[in-house]
Amino acid sequence: MPVYISLLRGINVGGNKKIRMADLKALYESLGFSNVQTLLQSGNVVFETDTDSAQLAGQIEAGILNTFGFESKIILRTCAQLRAVVEHNPYTAQHLAEPGKALVTFLSDAPAAGAIQTLMNDHQGTETLHIIGRELFVFYTDGAGRSKLTNAFIEKRLKTTGTARNWNTIMKLLDVCTS
Repeated sequence: MPVYISLLRGINVGGNKKIRMADLKALYESLGFSNVQTLLQSGNVVFETDTDSAQLAGQIEAGILNTFGFESKIILRTCAQLRAVVEHNPYTAQHLAEPGKALVTFLSDAPAAGAIQTLMNDHQGTETLHIIGRELFVFYTDGAGRSKLTNAFIEKRLKTTGTARNWNTIMKLLDVCTS
C-alpha cells in the first residue's frame, strides 16, 4: 500500500486553527487510512492508503472542515518523493549545519517560469533560494522569523499554495517513512 505524507498548511500557528495531533490521527483513521502517524504539532501525518492520490487532498481537506470547522490546505508527497527532495537538495554542508534555517516550501503545483522569475526579481533579502520542481528551498541566513520572505510573499508570486518545513522536520518525516 502506498505511503503518503500530508503537510497541513497553517494549523497550530500563533494559536490559530488548533488541532490536537491525537484528534488529527483519529480523523485520518476515520477516513480509512492505516498506519497513521503524526509528527510534531505542525500538521505532519504519515499514512498508508489505496485511495486514488488525485482525490486524497480533497478528501482530507473536507474531513478537516467537517471535523474542526475550518479550512486547511493539504500538500501531499509520497515517501519516494520526500526521499528525492532530500537526495537532490541544493544545500551545502554549511547550510545543513544550521538545519533550522534550511527550509523547504512544499508547493501544491510546480510554478510557471514567469512566476519563478517574479519571485526572484521581487526578493530583496539575504536568503538563498532554489526551486526544484514543486519545492522551494530557502536558506534563511538570519532566521525565518525575521525575514520578509514569508509564505504569503512566496505564494503570491508563485501563484500556488505552499507550506514550509525545516530540515530537521524533513529528516524526521523521512525516518518515519522508512521505519
